[in-house]
Amino acid sequence: MEGKMKTAVMLGIGKMGFEERDIPTPAADEVLVKLDYVGICGSDLHYYETGAIGAYVVEPPFVLGHEPGGVVVEVGENVKHLKIGDRVALEPGKTCGHCEFCKGGKYNLCPEVEFFATPPIDGVFQEYVAHEANLCFRLPDNVSTLEGALIEPLAVGFHAAIQGGAQAGQTAVVMGAGCIGLVSMMALKAMGVSRVYVVDVMEKRLEKAMELGADGVINGKEKDAVAEVLRLTDGKGCDLSIETAGTQITTVQTVQMSKKGATVVLVGYTASGEANMPLSLALDKELTFKTVFRYRNIYPMAIDAVASGKVNLKGIATHIFDLDDVQHGMDYSIHNKADIVKGVIRIHKDAK
Repeated sequence: MEGKMKTAVMLGIGKMGFEERDIPTPAADEVLVKLDYVGICGSDLHYYETGAIGAYVVEPPFVLGHEPGGVVVEVGENVKHLKIGDRVALEPGKTCGHCEFCKGGKYNLCPEVEFFATPPIDGVFQEYVAHEANLCFRLPDNVSTLEGALIEPLAVGFHAAIQGGAQAGQTAVVMGAGCIGLVSMMALKAMGVSRVYVVDVMEKRLEKAMELGADGVINGKEKDAVAEVLRLTDGKGCDLSIETAGTQITTVQTVQMSKKGATVVLVGYTASGEANMPLSLALDKELTFKTVFRYRNIYPMAIDAVASGKVNLKGIATHIFDLDDVQHGMDYSIHNKADIVKGVIRIHKDAK
């Protein structure tokens, strides 16, 4: 397909603009996807606010966005499993395929990964993208491209639940009711965890957690979250805790509220990149700590969970902004965190 496409670009800290770029041509093993929706991730907002995350520094003009869903409009000559018209969710990280991590099945740890919207790799706040066909997953008829865009954060939630050994009979606590906290909660429920409680300090997010299936919520600003979890578990503590808030306080609380022999999964990044932890208490309890970096081999499972009705992804998207309004969408997402759970950019106005 020849022609030009509209691309939203970050021109500097807190400043978005547009460029007209060539519609890419897919290689033999790629497909060209007309993008319908792209989620706004916390990392996009961090790049937008500060210009960097650790060693990854934005050099404008830079394209944000790594949570895409869309429709295949062109197919490379070697692609057999997809056809024009297929609706797909795109896994945003292309790995080398031959390092020890790729060969060992832990491809999310590949040091050569090229991941949308991780400098210097552009993201997909744009109308079209050519992407490796094996990283494009066909959506069932009852899963929309909006939900397809949200498979990416859901994959993080499932990876967290799997890292934690989630299973029936457990009581779990999720610290944080932002997007990743909510998808972690829903992943835990989909995997059969008996009771899942969610802790946050923003009431609207806690209301959303209850709407999406939490067994109970705790407002950490109004109650002692640790004491409340101990009360709910007859003083024993939880079997599994997933920390998504990325704060010093919530990291410490996960240790304090965990049962002896429990597992703690750390997902959230702290602003400083560091957090102190009560290690003596963790040692006394013989806790197992797991961490999460993106996900691996999750997309088919996540798509099936949505298709089967186990996960309500549409309920996550609280605000949808058109591509033309991307500046407002980014600014609103930053300045209205108490009201917004998940913002999504609608790339084409005819997207369903």
